[in-house]
Amino acid sequence: MNVMTDELEDTGIAPGDPNGRRRRRRKGKTRPNADSADRGILSPSDLRRPGIRWGTRITHAALLVALIVVGLGPLLWLAKSAITPTQDTLRTPMALFPNGVDWANLSTAWSTVHIDVQFINTIWVALGSWIMQIIVATTAGYALSVLRPKYGKVIYGLVLGTLFVPSVVLLVPLYLTILNPPLLGTSLINTFWAVWLPAGASAFNVVLIKRFFDNLPREVFEAARTDGAGPFRLFWSIVLPMSKPILGVVSVFAIIAAWKDYLWPLLVLRDPGIQPLSVRLPTLQAAIQLDVYLAALAISTLIPIVLFLVFQGLFLRSAGLGGAVKG
Repeated sequence: MNVMTDELEDTGIAPGDPNGRRRRRRKGKTRPNADSADRGILSPSDLRRPGIRWGTRITHAALLVALIVVGLGPLLWLAKSAITPTQDTLRTPMALFPNGVDWANLSTAWSTVHIDVQFINTIWVALGSWIMQIIVATTAGYALSVLRPKYGKVIYGLVLGTLFVPSVVLLVPLYLTILNPPLLGTSLINTFWAVWLPAGASAFNVVLIKRFFDNLPREVFEAARTDGAGPFRLFWSIVLPMSKPILGVVSVFAIIAAWKDYLWPLLVLRDPGIQPLSVRLPTLQAAIQLDVYLAALAISTLIPIVLFLVFQGLFLRSAGLGGAVKG
């Protein structure tokens, strides 16, 4: 229930009123009732009852513990096993360091097995894929949403149509294109470009950013054009700064997808010296000890975990553009 302010505003004589009485209306904004703001499944009076209050707290605590076990359990077990000897992991996999900690697993995986080379390769693959996806998605979304060319709807429909094509169907023609790319005259096999260029053709990112650009206030664009901003200035100085939330989300999706991709790098990066971790680690599994292999797996999860910790707020934060236009 909402309550009104008591201040009234005179709006003139009511039409058709023989007594000439003047109409009045309440002015001012409504403010929500204090009770409605806290209304939920359990009312404040229910929460004041000891049985319901303690039952709610126990339920919340049990759900929190379950989420921690399901969400963090595998990662915590991997971190523990990375510094645990192989025999301890096989005999008592759930025990907490029964015979001490073996920190040498990490150094062995990093230097002796040369995970450092594949780690750097993975960073290069993910970085290049991220740059290509951001460039293609932002420019295509800007053209379709803000510039709006004559045949923009047709192009957007074709982009949407590619989402219904299974990626495995495109595998052979894409590989033949990378093997003999037009205009270049040289194969891109065993080069990072073979991974970077196909990564930019992401219809999902184009649709995602285009839909976000559609919700940006058009008044800001018109004001910028009135001040003399051209298409490039509008894109660089107005649209991109207002799109930080969606750019962060697309960045996380792009980097994690490139970090865990296996099939395509396996096909186009045949040289072990330039293969990423997703391709090299399964090959090394049969040649190294279990504890060293688990240490290598733990190292490979560092970047995705860091990305989640850095960009987690962008998944929950709204664009906050409601006050961009005043007046």
